[in-house]
Amino acid sequence: MSANNSVYEAIGGMPTFRKIVSGFYKQVPEDDILGPMYPDQDFAGAEDRLLWFLAQYWGGPALFNENRGSPRMRMRHMNYPIDMAAHDRWLKLMKNSLDDIDEETLPMPYRQMIWQHMNQLAGMLINKAP
Repeated sequence: MSANNSVYEAIGGMPTFRKIVSGFYKQVPEDDILGPMYPDQDFAGAEDRLLWFLAQYWGGPALFNENRGSPRMRMRHMNYPIDMAAHDRWLKLMKNSLDDIDEETLPMPYRQMIWQHMNQLAGMLINKAP
């Protein structure tokens, strides 16, 4: 990645982030821990919001801010019981999604950066003791 390129640009922009997010959300409706957390089965809306957030975070367009305001992830997830089991499941489904993307599309250095961010994000959102 050159100094002028963002991760977003380096891995192909919105199509790659859409693959990550759609791969994750394909698994969520049937998941016994994460599926029930979505109000009114709002999977499409949630998918858009995660796509906007990740694309923006990694240097893409500020779609999250434009559509939702500041991310404030802890505040936005406060009403959902996120314990270590939810944390672990979220990461498992996200890893499955990342693993489904070929290395040409998502080279290892970028995959590792994104995975590290996913781990930090999941840890930050835990709001319920065991």
